Amino acid sequence: MNSRERVFAALDHRQPDRVPIDLGGSIVTGINAMGYARLKRRLGLAGPVRVASVILLLAEVEEELLARWGVDVLPVPRYFAAPGAPLSGRWRAHPLPDGTQALFPEGFAPRIRADGAWELVEGGVAASVLSPGSGSFVPARFSLAGATLEELEAWQPPRITTEELEFLHRTARRLFEGTDKALFGWFNGSIFEQSQFLCGWDEFLVRLAADPPFSDRLLAKLTEAAVEDLKLYLGAVGEYIQVVGFGDDFGIQGGLQLSPAMFRERIKPHLARIYAAAHAASPARVFLHSCGSVVELIEDFIEIGVDILNPVQTSAAGMEPERLKRDFGRRIVFWGGGADVQRVLPLGTPREVRADVRRRLEIFSPGGGFVFAPIHNLQADVPPENVAAMYEEAARGG
Repeated sequence: MNSRERVFAALDHRQPDRVPIDLGGSIVTGINAMGYARLKRRLGLAGPVRVASVILLLAEVEEELLARWGVDVLPVPRYFAAPGAPLSGRWRAHPLPDGTQALFPEGFAPRIRADGAWELVEGGVAASVLSPGSGSFVPARFSLAGATLEELEAWQPPRITTEELEFLHRTARRLFEGTDKALFGWFNGSIFEQSQFLCGWDEFLVRLAADPPFSDRLLAKLTEAAVEDLKLYLGAVGEYIQVVGFGDDFGIQGGLQLSPAMFRERIKPHLARIYAAAHAASPARVFLHSCGSVVELIEDFIEIGVDILNPVQTSAAGMEPERLKRDFGRRIVFWGGGADVQRVLPLGTPREVRADVRRRLEIFSPGGGFVFAPIHNLQADVPPENVAAMYEEAARGG
């Protein structure tokens, strides 16, 4: 099997010749640029790191490493790596937070505060901040915080541009025709998490419960924009990509952020509309990234058209690998869950990492329905020898 055939087999719940492997195929299966620089040094790979996703500070994984570990998935990235910093093919040198020299998309120009934090500025205001020692930017401005219903009606979500659609089409076609890799298109389509970004996490949860007119209207506006943009997006890339990615975090370590009843009444109908639009416009499989303990919602996800679940946070409550495979493994694909990023990867030995990977492969891989990736992005504190041990074991053990 080639890579695309291998991924198709796994997505169809057929046993592939080996487990498909993902590293850097999406913004939720990548590796922090500082950690990637350390990995390159460990493996003796030359050349600077390119930061392909600025907000999450993720590296562009190079061909030499993809080939070394038999990685089967390539990203079709969104055009803007950060506001004002498109993936135009032009790069500028800028150090990473730890001082390592790297290349960022042209247009990346953070404002450096006295405390060392980086700010991404939009309209003269810091929109996102990367704190010293952090591995990614976090929102610093909540544009709908305290907004009235009337102000919400006047607000419009950002929309996909013709320039980006042309970039997406060119990129997807080039990768589809020039490689045998499975192609992953990250759309996002968030409505719950995006509402938190717009209002603030605590404020939106309060308004979801206490101000239904506002919260329902915000969810509806985001859904309408997502459906319209999704049709344009899939019109540009739908014939080339095999997976279309969505993100909406509903879980935390010990459970859900909201009750299952509230999800089913207030959120689920909107998501069902978005995922139905995806299935209607393209054969690409619907991938949902939802962190934490989401076991109570997996049946709902399946019902509304989710084909693939990520990151498969097996360290969260109720998310034991054996349970997930037994209860849902024939009806949804697990893309992730391949290694524990909270304890084993950052703190264990290479031997412990290999053992953890082997155990998870034995649970998840029988009968297909599994794509190997760690649980979320690899952070900068993961020792490079552990990253290498994880992917070497996946490549030979699946």
